[in-house]
Amino acid sequence: MADRVVEGPVPKREQLIAILRRTAVEDLAPDQPVPSERELVDRHGVSRQTVREAIGQLVHEGVLHRVHGKGTFVAARQVQTHLHLASFTQDMRRRGLAPSTRVLHAEAADPPAGVATALRLATSRSEAAASVWRVERLRLADGVPMALEESWFPVRLVPGLLDHDLAGSLYTLLGREYGLVPSTGDQVLTAEAATRAQAELLRTAPGAPLLVFTRTTSAGDVVVEHTTSRYRADRYSVRTTLDRATER
Repeated sequence: MADRVVEGPVPKREQLIAILRRTAVEDLAPDQPVPSERELVDRHGVSRQTVREAIGQLVHEGVLHRVHGKGTFVAARQVQTHLHLASFTQDMRRRGLAPSTRVLHAEAADPPAGVATALRLATSRSEAAASVWRVERLRLADGVPMALEESWFPVRLVPGLLDHDLAGSLYTLLGREYGLVPSTGDQVLTAEAATRAQAELLRTAPGAPLLVFTRTTSAGDVVVEHTTSRYRADRYSVRTTLDRATER
C-alpha cells in the first residue's frame, strides 16, 4: 500500500483514511499525536477539506480522538469482551490490564422504582428506602478511566456492606463475607451520550458515546445486585458468537 496519496481510481479521501489508519495502528502508540492538518495537506497534496473528512471518519471509528485546542491523537486500544457474568476486576485481569477503583459514593439511599422492582423490594416507598445500599464507583484499567458504575444491594442480604473495602471486586466480597456467589444475571445493553459530569470523570468529551450495561444479578434464586455500568465506547467493545437457529 502506498504511503502517499496518488492520482488514480481510488478517491484521495479513501487513500488518506487508509494511510492514517495504518499509521495509527502500526507506527504510533496510543495518545501520540498524528500530523497536523497543514502537514497532511503539504505531504499528500490534498485539500484541507479532504484531510478534515479523513480525520473525522477515523475519529468516528474510534481510531483517533480530538482534544480541543491541542490536536488529534491516536485513541487507546479498545478492550474487547465476551458477554459473561464476571466482575470488572476479573474481566480486566483476564486481558492483562491492572484494574483499580475509586469509590465515589457509598450510602443508604432511596431506590428508584425500577431498582426496587429489580431487587424485589417491598412496594412501600418507606420500606424500600430503608433497605438499600447504593455504591457508585469509577473503574479504571491501567490507570485510565473505563467505566462509571452504580450498584444497589438489599440491606437485609448484606448488612454492614459499607464497613468493608468497596474498591475491590464486590462479587468476591459477596461470596466471602455473605455466602452469596453470583451465579446468573440478566443484562441489557443500550447506548447514551456522556453528560458533562460523566465526561469529566471518564476523561472524555461531553456527548461522547457510552455503552450502558444494566444488569440484575442473582445468587441462586436470590437477587443480590442491580447495577448500571457506563463504559467509554472508545475503550470498550463487545464481542458475541452467533449460531444459526435451527428452523422448525
